[in-house]
Amino acid sequence: MKATILLAEDDTNLSSAINDSLQEAGYEVTTCTNGEVAWKLFQKKFFDICLLDVKLPVIDGFALAKKIRQQSDVVPIIFLTAKNREEDKIKGFAAGADDYVTKPFSMQELIMRIKVFLRRTKKLKSETSEEFNIGRLRFNYSELKIYDGNAVISLTQKEANLLKFFVRNANKILKREEVLINVWGKDDYFLGRSMDVFITKLRKHLKSDPSLKIETIHGVGFRLNQLPL
Repeated sequence: MKATILLAEDDTNLSSAINDSLQEAGYEVTTCTNGEVAWKLFQKKFFDICLLDVKLPVIDGFALAKKIRQQSDVVPIIFLTAKNREEDKIKGFAAGADDYVTKPFSMQELIMRIKVFLRRTKKLKSETSEEFNIGRLRFNYSELKIYDGNAVISLTQKEANLLKFFVRNANKILKREEVLINVWGKDDYFLGRSMDVFITKLRKHLKSDPSLKIETIHGVGFRLNQLPL
């Protein structure tokens, strides 16, 4: 499968040139010209690497990188920018960037950097990846994502932690206090209310598959029912 790249660059001429070079090198590229669109794309689709211009309209590259990092610690982020001051680079790395390429740059150099990060990510995923098949869905805990065919659902870390606990105990009745202690670390009334909110969110994420249902066992707790397909 081709590695997928999100390219957020507001200079359409440069974006087109980068896109053509990357596609010629064998990558699948999705382009956009502002940070808001880039963020929406990232939430809907899986990307192996993100190339972000710093001076993006609507949401700038630094803010966009921070949002991406809230969803994933794994996906590499490379900034493409004309800013080469040390303080700008420090700000970029603080926002979650893995690398910083200063314009103008060599396409050959950019492609080599991409290859390096993809190799590192592949090795990291092979060492740490936790993936579960639940019904017809694929849940990748490491990426905080649920895959339903071509559709991708992004999870928060807490949603992923809760879903993993349910999946590992599928078709078993779990007491409320058991879920709270294992996912939140303690049994607390206010955390229990928070848990109910997260369970409602998970039900929405799983609703496309009728073989999956998080059932409330009144007075006891919950059970993830995983019916045979």
